[in-house]
Amino acid sequence: MKRILVPTDFSKHAEYALKVAAQIAKKNDGEIFLVHMLELPTSGNDALSRAHDIPELMFFKNAAVAKLDELMDAAYLDGVKISRIIQFEMAFEGIIKNGEAHNADLIVMGSHGANGFQEMFIGSNTEKVVRNSNVPVLVIKREEDTFSASKFVFASDFSDEIKKPFEKVVEFVNKFGSHLYLANINTPNNFKSTKVAQKQMDEFIANFKIDNYSTHIYNDVNVEKGILHFAKSIDADIIGMSTHGRKGLSHFFNGSISEDLVNHAKRPVITFKI
Repeated sequence: MKRILVPTDFSKHAEYALKVAAQIAKKNDGEIFLVHMLELPTSGNDALSRAHDIPELMFFKNAAVAKLDELMDAAYLDGVKISRIIQFEMAFEGIIKNGEAHNADLIVMGSHGANGFQEMFIGSNTEKVVRNSNVPVLVIKREEDTFSASKFVFASDFSDEIKKPFEKVVEFVNKFGSHLYLANINTPNNFKSTKVAQKQMDEFIANFKIDNYSTHIYNDVNVEKGILHFAKSIDADIIGMSTHGRKGLSHFFNGSISEDLVNHAKRPVITFKI
C-alpha cells in the first residue's frame, strides 16, 4: 500500500477518504496522489484539445488548484508525500486511468451512498470505479479518526476464480495485522449444506499462507443482507469483496453485490477485481 490514489471533489466525504489515506500512507511509508477531475461541459477530443484555451475552464482549473493547495496544507497530511493531479476528463474514467498510470496499489474514495430511484438511475462515480478498476478500491462512508482493519470480513463463494484477487486480500490483511473473517453467506436460492460449504472454504484457504483467520457460514435471505448482518454481529472494521465488473445489460439485470454494499454499508468496503 505504498502508492495511494485519492480522488477529490472537495466534499466532506472525499476528505474522509483523504484522512484515511493519510493514515494508511503513514503506516506504510507511502505516498498519495490527490486527483481532481474537471469534467468538460462538452465532449469529444476537440473540446479536450482546446480546454486550456477557454477562459471559463481556466478559471475553474485555477480555482481547483487553489482548493487543492489548501487541502494539502491540512495538518493530518504532515509528513506524507503527496502529489496533486488536475485533469479535464470524465471523473470515473480519469480516476481509473490515473490509478493505472501511477501504478497505484490502492484507490481510496469517499461515498455518501444512494438509495431507491437515485441509486437506480443516477449511480455514482464511486460505483463506476468499483465496477471497472483493476486496482483495489477502498470506499469510506464516514469520518474515521483512527482507521482500523483489525476485524476484516471477506465474503465470497470461494470458487476458483476468487483465488487471484484473494492474493491481494492476503497482502492487505498481512499489512494491517487483521483477523480475517471468511464468510460464506448461505441463502435459500443458493443453499449449501454446512458440510459442503465448510469443505469448500477449507480447500480454498489451504492455497494461501495466512494464520490469523476463521471461517463462518451465515444464513440469510440474500447475500447482501447476510454480509451486512454478519459484519454487524462481530462489529467488523471493514468488509471486503471481489467484483466481476459486469457491464451493460448483464450489469443492469444482475446488479452487483459489491456496488450494493458500497451504497448501503456504513462500514468501509474494499473491493478486489476478478
